[in-house]
Amino acid sequence: MLKLQNIGKTYQTGTFKQVALKNINLEFREKEFVAILGPSGSGKTTLLNIIGGLDSYDTGDLLIDNKSTKNFKDEDWDSYRNHKVGFIFQNYNLINHLSILANVEMGMLLSGVSLKKCHQVAKDLLEVVGLKEHRHKHPNELSGGQMQRISIIRALANNPDIILADEPTGALDSKTSIQIMELIKKITKHKLVIMVTHNEKLAKTYATRIIKMQDGKVIKDTNPISYAKNIKEYKLKKTALKLPLCLRLSLNNLKTKKGRTFITSFASSIGIIGIALILSISNGFNNQIKDFEQNTLSSMPIIISKQAPNDTVSLTEEDNSSLDSNFLHPLKEDLDNIHYNNITADFLNYVNNIDSSLVRGLAYYHPTKFNFINKIKENVKLINLDNELISLPKLMDNETSVIATKYDILKGKEAIKKDELLLIVDEKNQVSQNILEALGIDNNTQDIKLDDVLNKTIKLVFNDDLYQNIDNYFVINKDLETVYQNSNNLTLKIVGIAKLKEEYVSLGTTSLLGFTNDLLKEVIKYNKNSEIVSKQQEVNYNLITGEVFTLKEDKDSWLSSLGRESMPEEIQIYPKDFLAKTKINEYLDKYNQDKEKENQIIYVDQAKMVVGLSQNIMLAISLVLGAFSAISLVVSALMISIIMYISVLERTKEIGILRSLGARKKDISRIFKMEALLMGVISGILGIILTLIILVPVNQILENLTNLKNIGLLNPWHAFMLISLSAILTLIGGLIPAKIASRKNPVIALRTE
Repeated sequence: MLKLQNIGKTYQTGTFKQVALKNINLEFREKEFVAILGPSGSGKTTLLNIIGGLDSYDTGDLLIDNKSTKNFKDEDWDSYRNHKVGFIFQNYNLINHLSILANVEMGMLLSGVSLKKCHQVAKDLLEVVGLKEHRHKHPNELSGGQMQRISIIRALANNPDIILADEPTGALDSKTSIQIMELIKKITKHKLVIMVTHNEKLAKTYATRIIKMQDGKVIKDTNPISYAKNIKEYKLKKTALKLPLCLRLSLNNLKTKKGRTFITSFASSIGIIGIALILSISNGFNNQIKDFEQNTLSSMPIIISKQAPNDTVSLTEEDNSSLDSNFLHPLKEDLDNIHYNNITADFLNYVNNIDSSLVRGLAYYHPTKFNFINKIKENVKLINLDNELISLPKLMDNETSVIATKYDILKGKEAIKKDELLLIVDEKNQVSQNILEALGIDNNTQDIKLDDVLNKTIKLVFNDDLYQNIDNYFVINKDLETVYQNSNNLTLKIVGIAKLKEEYVSLGTTSLLGFTNDLLKEVIKYNKNSEIVSKQQEVNYNLITGEVFTLKEDKDSWLSSLGRESMPEEIQIYPKDFLAKTKINEYLDKYNQDKEKENQIIYVDQAKMVVGLSQNIMLAISLVLGAFSAISLVVSALMISIIMYISVLERTKEIGILRSLGARKKDISRIFKMEALLMGVISGILGIILTLIILVPVNQILENLTNLKNIGLLNPWHAFMLISLSAILTLIGGLIPAKIASRKNPVIALRTE
């Protein structure tokens, strides 16, 4: 069954060598009670540890059921200790943070026995030793004799063939010692029991065989084996510490150190709190931006103009190079980053056929100039309002006016007809001096009543009335008084005064005069057939300035400004709402399908640009602040690593106990990894809970400062990710301590107090 052949063991400390065993040759029967006697230092415990697979031999061989152990790996010894051997220790070696029941079950759980069966076997064994009612207690709540009884039944729980007892009565009084020896004799009578003891009287009383040792040698054997019995070769069975048991051990250890666990978790959660707060506020602001986009920015137009930025902007090497500051360098226009939209009649028809349920209004911007004149202080003047004019969107059927959506009408009504104008003031009710002068209002007046502006008029003159042909050059009619009195003029009236609503003020405001699309059509209708337009088409020089056109585009642009019918330079589409904006974008994208890049139409979604910029700024701020908070997470991981290392030192004996029960190195490592993981999860959950508590006053403060409610809003997905991040970081921090724990020598670990 068990045979030692020429076993030798030497311990070396530096240059000092200590021979513990010298050529030990022993063979044991399947069923006998062997007592090993000898003075301290004779090698008794070393021999027992080698037999139990806790310590390794240097020379010779240990045969288990005729199977050599020379080539045993760590996993093989673990299996041997778990299935073949049961240890009874002098100082009991119970795991203090586990219950009595759990201590007894440990060996069985390592061998893969179901938890239900483990419970039943453990209860039955506890009943045998009279401790069933104490099963939920912890070892430190029992007497020495009771703990030794637990140690004995734990050794027997997995039904091993060999029981190894190292001074099982050494820490007990004589009366209790006899009780323990009687118990060992009673419940191990069908097993091989090898007991190391100093008590020769106990050995002679209970042992069937006594082996005496001295100076690492066997000097006497009272009942040696005289013949060898054929035994089937030993087959190894794998052991494994399952995940639930790892979790159980780790949780129990954390429970026994509640104070330290809480303080460590709190310290580790600080980084999580920092990042969670940043993500919460960032998430809240992004939600505000989305609300702003859906409720406000969705009414911003989608703009299609002749020139648009390309989708991708690439920098050349010259762009990235540093230029010599001692010289001037010509600015090179990057034409690659500009796309020229060819707005054709086909595309204009495509836009006009857009689903009217998606569009609130359409605005077309033509280069046609308006010839305004007005009588100012008894003098008729030609007025240039090119920079103060804005085309009001044409309303689609049954749609709410864009003006009503974006503007508050301070006085009057919206401009709808061709002879109606809408005066738009800025957020401070200010009007540009140029507009006031055009309306004949004294711009030195500090406060102008709304009624004094409402119904003010200005006249629009057509080309044939304004320009005179003199030798194929055109000049402005000097008799503006007569022009002013001409019945062909179109008298335009201010019918309303509007101001941008407060929620749109952040987009920027200025004072403007809004005109209708019908007015533009009226001007083009008359001016496209005017004499100056007809003559200008025949010659290649400017009929007013005499300047020769070098490019066809220059001539076309000038003709368009005079009123020749042409494609609009810009189209603005006002979506009905946020969802409609998305569908309009898809509709416009569909036009570009299967078209070469130069024939595609690129549009600008102002709402998307504004939101993208805001979100990018918020993202940048969040990343910077998150990076600083992440530092504390790294520090937390290091702290967890230190705490785990301390835990390894504190639980060194527990490591030895588990190894003696057959736990593998990887099982020990897994226990501490699980503990680190649990610490991380606890830290993460604590961090999220504290974040939610902190967000209450933070939201109140932010609301007082910004008038925005519930800015701090933690996304549940972010919470889950942060808890996971905390767990992963602490797991990484626990890897080294876990590795150190797994490499602990079981013999040395068991001696640790």
